[in-house]
Amino acid sequence: MFLSIFEIFKVGIGPSSSHTMGPMVAGGRFLETLRTGVSIPGAGPPAAVTCSLHGSLAWTGKGHATDRAVLLGLCGLEPATIDPDAIADIEAGVHKRCVVTPEGLPPLRFDPSADLTFDFDVVLPGHTNGMVFSAFDGNGQLRNKETYYSVGGGFVVTEDELAAQDTSPKAVRSELTDAGFPYPFATAADMLVMGEAAGKTIAAMKLANETLASGSRETVGQNLDTIIAAMDDCIDRGLAQGGELPGKLKVKRRAKAIHEVLIAERGINIAQPHAINDWLIVYAMAVNEENAAGGRVVTSPTNGAAGVVPSVLRYYREHCIGANANGVQDFMLTAAAVGGIIKHNASISGAEVGCQGEVGSAAAMAAAGLCAALGGTNAQIENAAEIALEHHLGMTCDPVGGLVQIPCIERNGLGAIKAVSAASLALRGDGTHVVPLDACIETLRQTGRDMNEKYKETSRGGLAVNLPGC
Repeated sequence: MFLSIFEIFKVGIGPSSSHTMGPMVAGGRFLETLRTGVSIPGAGPPAAVTCSLHGSLAWTGKGHATDRAVLLGLCGLEPATIDPDAIADIEAGVHKRCVVTPEGLPPLRFDPSADLTFDFDVVLPGHTNGMVFSAFDGNGQLRNKETYYSVGGGFVVTEDELAAQDTSPKAVRSELTDAGFPYPFATAADMLVMGEAAGKTIAAMKLANETLASGSRETVGQNLDTIIAAMDDCIDRGLAQGGELPGKLKVKRRAKAIHEVLIAERGINIAQPHAINDWLIVYAMAVNEENAAGGRVVTSPTNGAAGVVPSVLRYYREHCIGANANGVQDFMLTAAAVGGIIKHNASISGAEVGCQGEVGSAAAMAAAGLCAALGGTNAQIENAAEIALEHHLGMTCDPVGGLVQIPCIERNGLGAIKAVSAASLALRGDGTHVVPLDACIETLRQTGRDMNEKYKETSRGGLAVNLPGC
C-alpha cells in the first residue's frame, strides 16, 4: 500500500480535510457509482439523492462546512480544482433549485434542508467520520446506497474497502515488495535498516519509490514544484488578508498585522532574539487563517495541521544559512516518508486520535524534513521526528464552536516551533536515543484509542465547552 508524497500533500480547500475535502470526494465517488455501478434490481434511472452524516461529521459538520462539501461533491466538483470564490454562488443555486446537475447523469433532486441530515445519535462502526449516500428513482425506490468513511487527510474509503484494509507493517511491506518498489519500508526501523544497507538517505529512497510510481524523476519534480508553489501561495495570501474569519466566533485575522511589524523590525536591531519564533508562527497562522476561511490549502498531512510544514519549509528557505533547492526537495520527500509511516501505523485523523494525530504528525514531518535539509543523518532525522511527535502525545482536538479556528490556528504556529526545536536538538546529537519513532507512533495509536470521545473533534469537551458564550 504505497502512499505517495502527492497523497500526503494534496491541494484542496478549507476548513477541514476530513470534514470538508473528504465528504466532497465521497459525493463525487457516489456519483461515479450512479454512472457505472450496479443498481438495486428493478430500480429506474436515478432521480434523487440523500446523505446522512454521522459521528464527528455530524457533531462538528456545520462548523467544518461538511454540509456545503457534500453539496459541492454531488455537483461533481473536486477539492483540487474548485474555485473557492465560486462556492457561495454554487451553494445558493442548489438551495434555491433543490437540484444538482452533475455531468453524465440526469438532474438529481437534492434539497439540502431535507435530504442532508446530521445524525447525532448513530456513530457508524468503521470510523467516527461516517456518511451514507442513497439514490432513488423517480418512483422513490432505493436504487443505490453506499457508506463512506473520511479517515483523515482527505482520504476516503467505502465500508468494504475499510474492512479489507490491512495496514500492518508485514502486509504493507509485502505489498510494496510485490509491486517492485526498491525500498519497501513500512516502519521507521525498516527505513533506517534499508538506508544503512543501501547507503541512501531517506529522501533518496523516497524519491526512488516515487519515481517508480510516477514514471520519471521529472514528473516527481514537476508535481513537487506544484505542491510547494501552492503552499507558498497560501502563505502569501494569508499574509495579505485582514478582517474577520467566517463564523460566530468573529475571530480576527492576525497574520497580516504581525507580518508587517516583523518586516518593519528587520535590520534595526530592536527585536528580541526569540522573534524568529514569531516568523514561524506568522507563516503557520497565515495558512490556517486561509484554511479557516475556506481558501485553497495543501493537506500537510491534514487541513487542520496545514500550517506546520509550509511554515518550517519557508523558515528553511528564507532564514536558514545555506538553504538551496536540493534541501527543499529533501525536506519534502523526507517529511512525506515520515507522514506515510505515521498514517499506516497510527492515524492522522483528529476525529480518531485527537490533535496529536494532526499537528503532532505535522510537527514530526516538519522536524524530519528540516533535519534532512540541514544535512542530518538518517538516524538524526528519525530522532527529530520522534522528539516532535513525543511532545504532542495526548493532545486533544476540541475546536471551539466546531470551527477550525480556536485553538487550531495558533496551535499550528506552536507546532512549527516545536518542529524546529526538535530538528535542532537532534542535530546536536549523533542520532542515538532511547525511544524509537516506531514506539512513539504506537503510543500515539494507543493514546488515541484510549482518549475520551469528547476530546476527539466533537466540540463536546475541552475548550469547546469551557469558553463562555460558545
